Amino acid sequence: MALLESVPNVSEGRDRGVISEVARAFAARAHLLDVHSDADHHRSVYTLVADERELVEALLLGIARAAELVDLRAHDGIHPRIGAADVVPLVPLRAGELETALEAARTLGERVGRELGLPVFLYGASANGVRPAFFRRGGPAELQRRIDARELRPDFGPARLDPAAGGVLIGARSLLIAFNMELATGGLADAQAIAAAVRASSGGLAGVQALGLLLPGTGRVQVSVNVIDVEATPLVEVVARIRDVAAERGVEVGASELVGLLPESAVTDPALLGLAELSDDRVLERRLSREYTRDP
Repeated sequence: MALLESVPNVSEGRDRGVISEVARAFAARAHLLDVHSDADHHRSVYTLVADERELVEALLLGIARAAELVDLRAHDGIHPRIGAADVVPLVPLRAGELETALEAARTLGERVGRELGLPVFLYGASANGVRPAFFRRGGPAELQRRIDARELRPDFGPARLDPAAGGVLIGARSLLIAFNMELATGGLADAQAIAAAVRASSGGLAGVQALGLLLPGTGRVQVSVNVIDVEATPLVEVVARIRDVAAERGVEVGASELVGLLPESAVTDPALLGLAELSDDRVLERRLSREYTRDP
C-alpha cells in the first residue's frame, strides 16, 4: 500500500457548519491534517493522507457531502471554480508512486461519475498536464457550453453539470505549495502586475502560477501563488521576487498566508516568507511522522 496525500478544494469558506460536516466526511476514512478556509475566496482546502484504497473511500464520502451541502448558484467567492468539490488532487508522497496516484485518481473519478452522478474531468498527470484553469475559464456556464458544443467531454459521469454541485476535477499531481501575499499599499492593478511578473506563463519563475485578486471582505489586494514545481523554484525565491517587483512599483507587501501544509524542502526562516511563525503542525513530513509510526 502507498501513502498518498489529497488536498480537495471545496467551494465553501464561510459556513462553519458546512465546512465541519465536509471535514467529518473526509476524516471518516483518512487522516485529516489541516483545514484552511477563506471567506473571500469562499473556499476550504482540506489536507488528507491515507493509503490509496482508504483515500479513495474518504474522498468519495467528502465529495458526496460537499455536493449535498454546497449550492454553486448562491456562490460569490473570488476563486474560480466549476464544482462544489471543485478540484481533488491525489499526490504521491514517495518517489516511484505516481502510477499508484494515477490509478487511484481514475478509480475515484469512475466512482464519482457512477455513484454520485457528477461529471468528472481528469487533469494534471492524469490528463497530459492539463491544468484546472483549462476547465474553469468562464465558469460553469461556459464549461457546459463547451460540453454541449462537443469541444470537450467529461471523462466519467454525465455530460451535464449538476445545477447546484457542478462537476469535479480529479487528477494526480506532484506536491504543490499554495501561498498568498497581501499588499499593504497599492491596488488591484499592482497585484495583477506582480502576479504577471512571477508566474511562468508570463515569462516569470519556472513552476509558478499566480493571480492578482481583490479581497472584497477587506478591500485589500492579494497575490495568490501556487508553486507547482517545488524543486524548480523554491518558495523563498518566489516571495523575494514578489517583494522586489512590489518595491519597483513603490508598493509595500503586507501579511503572508500559507494554505495547507509546507513540504520540509521548503522550510526556511519564517521571516523570509513573511510569516510570524512556522510550527511543526504546518510542515507535512513532521505531521506525517506524528500520524504514522512508519516512514511514509
